Amino acid sequence: MPKKFREEIKGAQMILSRGFEGCIWGYDKKRFEEESRKQLEISPAEERARVIRRYLFSGSAIVELDDQGRFVIPSHLLSYAGVGKEVAIIGAGDYFEVWDKKSWEKYLEGIEKNAR
Repeated sequence: MPKKFREEIKGAQMILSRGFEGCIWGYDKKRFEEESRKQLEISPAEERARVIRRYLFSGSAIVELDDQGRFVIPSHLLSYAGVGKEVAIIGAGDYFEVWDKKSWEKYLEGIEKNAR
């Protein structure tokens, strides 16, 4: 984990979850609790709320950071994101994303083409 991201993580635990576009989301534990509360405020009578809750919570895992800022990504998330030997960790505001490096480069290339 890059130092600038480690500095934002309070404590030795963080939450990883399935993200969109084939990446893994990473949250400080407190930030994940805040995001969870937002999702739980939406009535489960709304189908979209149920879908998002299932997607977010069923794929989430608590992971431990070691003294050097390393962590183990659970196999179900590695598989979901298609992560190979090289990863890209990017900041996304109040959370970070873990991508397979080649997938990130391809995704970024598409963003850059559309931005022109």
